[in-house]
Amino acid sequence: MNINVTIAGKTYAVKIEDIHARPVKAEVNGQVYEVWPEETAAQSVQAQPVSIAAPAVKLAAATSQPAASMQEVRSPLPGVIVEIKVKPGDVVKTGQPLCTLEAMKMKNVIRAGRDGTVAEVHIKVGDQVQHNQLMFTYEG
Repeated sequence: MNINVTIAGKTYAVKIEDIHARPVKAEVNGQVYEVWPEETAAQSVQAQPVSIAAPAVKLAAATSQPAASMQEVRSPLPGVIVEIKVKPGDVVKTGQPLCTLEAMKMKNVIRAGRDGTVAEVHIKVGDQVQHNQLMFTYEG
């Protein structure tokens, strides 16, 4: 999905690979960012472009350092774990399903944010998880 976002008169080209992945990977003018949007009920919106005034946002400077080797996957919303698809030692690819979380009678597939090897699974089927609760740790 490609969108243009205008903030304080400056337009940014934003590319989102999978809006349902957690974290969401957003590419802004060639720089990739990982974000954890707050979950809301599913909605369908049709809108025309709107100009709004917003304060300038300073983006953190990119570093040439590699990302930390240990990655955490946290619950994006409260719910019940209904399926776990990986175990410690499994090699996962970006976007690969890790587990399924049921919330408000809807099943949400939680996916790997990047390639790596599962180090720990902190949940089990039937667990009630809270928002931002640690579910998986993997090396990536």
